[in-house]
Amino acid sequence: MFANLTPKFEKGRILKTAMLESLRDYPRELADIYYREYADGIITGAQVAVGVDTLTVQPGLIKHGGQLYMLSEPAILTYLATGWETVVKVRFLEGTEDGDWVVGRSEIVLDERLELAADELELCRFKLKTGARLRQDYQNFRDLATEYNTVNLLYAPAAAYGQSTLLPAVMRLFGDELLRRGSTDPQDLAFAMMCLNDGVLHRSVILHYIAGRLGMAYRDYRNADIHKHLLRILDSNRGGGRKGLSPGSAGRMIVD
Repeated sequence: MFANLTPKFEKGRILKTAMLESLRDYPRELADIYYREYADGIITGAQVAVGVDTLTVQPGLIKHGGQLYMLSEPAILTYLATGWETVVKVRFLEGTEDGDWVVGRSEIVLDERLELAADELELCRFKLKTGARLRQDYQNFRDLATEYNTVNLLYAPAAAYGQSTLLPAVMRLFGDELLRRGSTDPQDLAFAMMCLNDGVLHRSVILHYIAGRLGMAYRDYRNADIHKHLLRILDSNRGGGRKGLSPGSAGRMIVD
């Protein structure tokens, strides 16, 4: 049955072990229940801040293999300009157990191997030229995929119900630019507001929007392909309004 168990800490009452255990277990049980149906990915936080020669991974909460992992203190990595694409990964290590603790550990690494192993999760990636400065001050939505000297967030998974999705920071940038371009299309306006208001936008919502807006069949795409399709939608709104695209047109323009 459902229950609400609250310990009573009152003057004159004996402090019992069970009362302290309830305080210990409640937050973890609550988090496990809340995120039980979520796919693996970044739940909140874990942003990567760029310094002159360091990357700082901010505190955050992620999910991997059905387990929640928390970073409570910033983690600092030193990076170099190699000219090769480098991935910032969380690598999950084999768990340990002793008389008091069951510990699931991980490490944050820089890896030039782009493929993710089963025990890895991506936070971001970049390709830095010698003598250049790594940046994350995106000029527009297209800038997210700039090949060199730019932190790329497109491949990092955000944890969401049933299936991982794109990071909220990515979708907020799209929503803001779509509104700035002056679109009057109802689909655009509704979707842009969702991008700006919601924390995490479910992947199926993004895919349905792309399918309806570009007149294509619904299908799942990789994050990089989703970015390309969203760019098509932005380009159709260049200068305000909708140009060259309409529901069912699949991107074709009719010239009289």
